[in-house]
Amino acid sequence: MTVRIGRTAKAALLQVHSIAGLVLALVLALIALTGAIMSFEDEIVDQLNAGIMQVPPRQIPALMPDALVARLKAAQDLGKVSAVTLSSDPAAAVHVRFARDEGGARPASLYVDPYDARALGSPRGEAFFATVRRLHRWLLIPGDGKGWGRPITGTVALGLIVMLVSGLVLRWPRRAGSVKMWLKPNLALSGRGLHRSLHAVIGTWVLPVYLVMTLTGLWFSFDWYRDGVAWLLSRPQLAAAKMQPKMPSKRLLAAETTQPIGFDRAWTTFEREEGGRFSRALLTLPAGHGTVIRIRSWEKDRTLEATRDEFRVDAFTGQLLSAERHAEKTFGEKVIAAIYDIHRGAILGWPGKLAFMIAAALMPLFSATGILLYLSRRKLRRSAQPPLGRLVPGE
Repeated sequence: MTVRIGRTAKAALLQVHSIAGLVLALVLALIALTGAIMSFEDEIVDQLNAGIMQVPPRQIPALMPDALVARLKAAQDLGKVSAVTLSSDPAAAVHVRFARDEGGARPASLYVDPYDARALGSPRGEAFFATVRRLHRWLLIPGDGKGWGRPITGTVALGLIVMLVSGLVLRWPRRAGSVKMWLKPNLALSGRGLHRSLHAVIGTWVLPVYLVMTLTGLWFSFDWYRDGVAWLLSRPQLAAAKMQPKMPSKRLLAAETTQPIGFDRAWTTFEREEGGRFSRALLTLPAGHGTVIRIRSWEKDRTLEATRDEFRVDAFTGQLLSAERHAEKTFGEKVIAAIYDIHRGAILGWPGKLAFMIAAALMPLFSATGILLYLSRRKLRRSAQPPLGRLVPGE
């Protein structure tokens, strides 16, 4: 009786696994391949644009951000500047980003000479990777993160978790302690047997990576998931108090309507606060009618996206409103900050990124063998059924 119940449960689990795989196979393959393409985006873009990212260092001081932006806009008709990336390296160009236009399109960014505001050119590969990123995150569905693409990719990630868990249960061998049974495909087989061996073994190889990818990817898809993770790992009340900018005074609100927001006072405050510790800093203007400039900076010995410090500075007074330093975070808060780096394997350096890229690139093969197994299983079931003419009453 126990064996029969086990077989029934296994058959039901196989149905769930198969149906989820058939429904999600193509979308999963698309998301995985786009993720693989982006694995070494930073390195590729840096190589493509090495000629415009560096300038000859000079003895004269670099321009302040507002003067640089003013000269740049005077030289050519550009959109509204939304962010600038500045570096402590005297040979590094300034990276200028622009806000979206009325049609919702974002103009190409520019690298600019920090000494004379001469435009060096737009980065090659930027538009390509931006499209790949939108495809990966939102399937190019209108609305981007505010449209239907975000919950759809999140639901696909949940479906992948179901497939991974059910697949692990279905392939659990009788000799669970045998490494060979888990990790070595039987290449001597052919047809359905080979497909099954490849599907099971590939699934075992990539299962840990796929679990990490999906569990971290859900952070970007669902607010309830993000809130739950933050509640478990961080100090929500302390973090909210630390990062909540102070309300501007009535005088500042009045000034806001008469003068544009600039970078200079925030940049001066940041330089005074950080000194020579930073390697690069990203200054972002407020998207709405606020007065607070957000500054993300990375120290010279930090390369990961997660290891940034974050400051908020009032653009009119130069007052430091909040400072969130990576070194002062708890372990859980560092994990949250590193979710993007964990998601793409960068937390393990280039070997981790390479391993995650390979795992993502294997998804189409994994999906193809699953579909072939489903089709061959249906064929076997049809061939096992007796012809209608040979049935006797009651069958």
